[in-house]
Amino acid sequence: MNPNGPGTYRTDARERSIYSKTLMLALALLLSAAWLQAQEQYPQTGSSEKGATASGQTTVQGCLQGSDGNYTLTDNSRTTYQLQGDTSKLSAHVGHEVEITGTTSGASATNPSAGTGTTNPTTGTPTAGAQPSTLTVQNMKHISKTCKSASAK
Repeated sequence: MNPNGPGTYRTDARERSIYSKTLMLALALLLSAAWLQAQEQYPQTGSSEKGATASGQTTVQGCLQGSDGNYTLTDNSRTTYQLQGDTSKLSAHVGHEVEITGTTSGASATNPSAGTGTTNPTTGTPTAGAQPSTLTVQNMKHISKTCKSASAK
């Protein structure tokens, strides 16, 4: 016989079921909160730099200027990059809008805007006082036959 009266076993089973469901829901919420916190603690890298990838490469779109192996790329924010590396295929694209992928280096590589300066409109090379970042060309993509960048004059 049931000392607490008839139906008590059924009520205990219901209470245990509700208790276990509540416990599972609380555990799921706790794990979800922990997972979200872990995601915020480790944000994706490379998304704050202009065109930067996780491998350290940077992609810059701008107006290509220069000649005879001395080329510069000036983007829309008027940041000028001195191009190095495989520049042999660039001569056909002088005065065009291009997208260069490569690695930056030099005194202003960590602050590309430090390379902002004026360029000689004839040669596209930086004028005195300008110290552009160096961008080592690894890949070039032709965008347009005309420059849309602010540096096109």
